[in-house]
Amino acid sequence: MKKINLCIDIDSTITKPDYWVDYYNKHFNANYIYCDDTVEEYLKKNDVDYKIFDKFYHKYAEEMHKTAEIRPDAVKNIKKLEKFCDIYYVTARESHIEPITVDWLKKHGVYNDTYHLGSFDKTGKAKDLNCDIFIEDNLKTSKDLVNEGIKVLLIDTGFNRYEDPDSIKRVKDWNEIYNEIKIYYNQNKWWAIHHLFWFYFTLFLFLI
Repeated sequence: MKKINLCIDIDSTITKPDYWVDYYNKHFNANYIYCDDTVEEYLKKNDVDYKIFDKFYHKYAEEMHKTAEIRPDAVKNIKKLEKFCDIYYVTARESHIEPITVDWLKKHGVYNDTYHLGSFDKTGKAKDLNCDIFIEDNLKTSKDLVNEGIKVLLIDTGFNRYEDPDSIKRVKDWNEIYNEIKIYYNQNKWWAIHHLFWFYFTLFLFLI
């Protein structure tokens, strides 16, 4: 059976979702301690809207991405997935961040082809890559991908809990991600074998 085409977001998906917190506290002279259950409430309470956060992000982006920590079990599971998946990293990071991204992925031993879009609109690139499954943390991006018929695994963070669509599978960590993709692969493998059997059986009947 052919490999699964697997697209993976980077920030808060492979990296820990709190990669920005130390820089946020430094920039805003704050003392926020990250928690998935409080992050969205905290930002709203302190009037940190998208424009303010985006301006902060662009000031510290290169430094934050260099020092980001990787999520637990991401490395071992990505390496296991490489055995039956063609992996592509599709990120909203801007193109000038690419050398930092590549170095970071190589440092952790999980480098694969990487696409820096500079946008959260990832449906076009996902289609170009014939994506079967997309691992993502951004809920709007996930909904756009699902609307185009692409299966999405949404990794749970405090930023994406404001809605829980039935069409999107929410996963808590990289062990669950691996298990979900392995199940998908096995189901499709047996479906392919089933079709192949009936093809040759029909051909045999035709020839005799």
